[in-house]
Amino acid sequence: MKTTAEIDPQLVKQLREKTNAGFMDCKRALVESGGDLEKAETILRTKGIASAGKKASRATKEGVVASYIHLQGKVGVLVEVNCETDFVARNENFREFVKDITLHIAAAHPLYVSRADVPGNLIEAEREIYKAQVKGKPANIADKIVEGKLDKFYSTVCLLEQGFIKNPDVTIKDLLNAKISELGENIIIRRFVRYLVGEALASEA
Repeated sequence: MKTTAEIDPQLVKQLREKTNAGFMDCKRALVESGGDLEKAETILRTKGIASAGKKASRATKEGVVASYIHLQGKVGVLVEVNCETDFVARNENFREFVKDITLHIAAAHPLYVSRADVPGNLIEAEREIYKAQVKGKPANIADKIVEGKLDKFYSTVCLLEQGFIKNPDVTIKDLLNAKISELGENIIIRRFVRYLVGEALASEA
């Protein structure tokens, strides 16, 4: 089986254009299929990710803001999850999904919703650290190692790329796409905030 670093970026691009699925979803499908584009597309469709991608351009102006307090008031989470209609916003399955997201954020402590939200200067700082760690290796190998380490970094700090606390084999993005397919509407985890009693504020750091 190919590793993530061995997947040709052009293949990822082709699969994204065919399915509208996310970058990491396409990459994982190509890894699972051994680099076979058609098999990877089938994998995405089976998981409902391809159809979810097609709904991604639809407006999401309804939804809920949910809260969760954990550890006897030591950890608190607020999250906004959007959908297309008030009908889905009131749906029990949608509400259960939102509850799972608040529980996950409380336990896993993501810092951003997606890699698009990670500040560029932070990404570059991480990249420079990884480059220093592979100094002396051939350029093509070093680049693949650096990209692999960045993927690992994203999976640590980005909510959508974290393994779900109730089932680490499934990412939050997988969970989201499954819910989009189930409910037939575009759903977006728009924003969240997590509070921990006693943690330093940005102005105090």
